[in-house]
Amino acid sequence: MRPLDPVSARSRIALGLAFFVLFVAAWSLATCGGYVSKTFLADPLTMLREGWDLLVKFGFLYDIGMTVWRVVGGFVLAAVIAVPLGLLMGAYKPIEAFLEPFVSFARYLPASAFIPLLILWAGIGELQKLLIIFIGSVFQIILMITVTVGNTRRDLVEAAYTLGASDRGIIARVLLPSAAPDIAEVLRLVLGWAWTYVIVAELIGSSSGIGHMITDSQALLNTGQIIFGIIIIGLIGLISDFLFKAFNAWLFPWKLA
Repeated sequence: MRPLDPVSARSRIALGLAFFVLFVAAWSLATCGGYVSKTFLADPLTMLREGWDLLVKFGFLYDIGMTVWRVVGGFVLAAVIAVPLGLLMGAYKPIEAFLEPFVSFARYLPASAFIPLLILWAGIGELQKLLIIFIGSVFQIILMITVTVGNTRRDLVEAAYTLGASDRGIIARVLLPSAAPDIAEVLRLVLGWAWTYVIVAELIGSSSGIGHMITDSQALLNTGQIIFGIIIIGLIGLISDFLFKAFNAWLFPWKLA
């Protein structure tokens, strides 16, 4: 093992699985061995049993579907606005100078701080939850895409101008194709952050979703259900991440690994 030496795909999978095995073993030892009270941390078998009850008896699949819908809806809404705006800011420095101070200011504002205002403005329905995810995602995407587009190689731009390209052609034929793989990677990363925002949105004023289930389980001190909900979030996020990576690799085959 040397710094920056790559590992094979098989070794990467084996090492990743090995960590999960060790983690579950340590968890089982702590709970089943009596080192941690099961009142505060359920053991893996209890967690699986409670999770099965959630799926079979309490319609947890509906809660999962609602949470996924909220994440996708809020994230798509943010991406539709942020991608063109970030592209314009990266391409045109006056637009960046005009908007960047406010965007930089807004991205440090926690989305959860807007919950009281959003409840007043939009009620406690789906719009309020979508807006929380939107606020938590849009400013991050804008700035990251601005930096990505602004880092386009200047020699490519100058070569395009030499060949007679217009400003619109520079954006469509140079900046966008050059930055597209990195823009897709930005979206993949921010999608992971959107999951944290949706759980915060569902903890307050919600009657469905994984966050709502976690809140109800907390009131009952049912740590098995709480852990199961957390694991479901991680699994869905992991699957979506792998799918995003595969889609990016298919869509941008020219990008070096």
